[in-house]
Amino acid sequence: MVKRGQAAQARSRQGRGPVNGDLDGGSDLRSGGASAVGAVNSHEDLVKLLTEEFARADASLRELQARADRAGGTRLPRATCADMLAGRRFPKKAVMMAFLRACRVPEQQLPAWERAWERVRIAHLSTAAPTEPDHTVAIDRAAHQGPMPDTVVPPASHRRRRTPLLVLAMLSVLAISAAIVAGGLWGRPRTITDDGRAFGPGGSSRFTVSVDPANTGVRLIRLLDANVPQQRAAITVNGAPAGEWKPLLGSAGWGYQSADLPARLTAGRSSLTIVNTFVSSLWDFNEFRYVVQHQINGAWSTADTVDIGPGHTDSEAAHDYHITGQTFRGSRTFSYSEAGESIE
Repeated sequence: MVKRGQAAQARSRQGRGPVNGDLDGGSDLRSGGASAVGAVNSHEDLVKLLTEEFARADASLRELQARADRAGGTRLPRATCADMLAGRRFPKKAVMMAFLRACRVPEQQLPAWERAWERVRIAHLSTAAPTEPDHTVAIDRAAHQGPMPDTVVPPASHRRRRTPLLVLAMLSVLAISAAIVAGGLWGRPRTITDDGRAFGPGGSSRFTVSVDPANTGVRLIRLLDANVPQQRAAITVNGAPAGEWKPLLGSAGWGYQSADLPARLTAGRSSLTIVNTFVSSLWDFNEFRYVVQHQINGAWSTADTVDIGPGHTDSEAAHDYHITGQTFRGSRTFSYSEAGESIE
């Protein structure tokens, strides 16, 4: 059984390779930055960015619901979030904002999200183009399931015509939904390529990153090849133990993992030397990119990005990256779904 498992793992490794997703090497990890959110003009665009924020939050829908409950205010039921991320329901603004806060999106980015929601909402209303006020309510309620005005009672002369129009609107929505499912828009695969490195037993990697000395915490976000299960490595910051990358179960394709560094090791420092040392793995410990976030005045933002791999030696040199016990270097390609029920 061991030999068979090792052979299967070897075959998996031949096709491995995480992706860079939208972890752009620019100044902002989150696709929810001003430029990306400012370009949102459709429900599909909004769903895409919300899904990416969820992936980068590295938390389940259950955890997001718990965070929202602890914060008070708008509740965040898991079923509602699942419908929103799958594109089945246009979210209420309050629900979307509670979701983003639970994902720990910086407060300064939230006004841009509110404006994006309003643009998409207006676009939805414009496409209905009703000719009578009472029909606006009926069509909007059937098609969008979003925030609605108070109930409108139509004039007596229109009441008999209301039901047929509502039925037609509902049939249209069902037809559009069927077309979306048939076209695969709710689980459309994306193929992305990235390059990276890996080290085995006795190996390690080291790099130096910049942070704001006013930080009250630093978080590392690692892009990894999730085909290799049980990857575990110890983390040190400037020579002091700072935690570990905990082992994950293997899964096909790319993966994200985050590790929060103790504030006592990061506060007051403008640079941090990070060392990852191999502890255990079914194969090795791989790394394709690190995004470094710091917390300033209670808000998280991107401080630095280390792009690793033979195609990014300039980033490696800029961060004084070194690796020992290297077992892999190169590029890999994977497909993944932008949205779906399995994201929790």
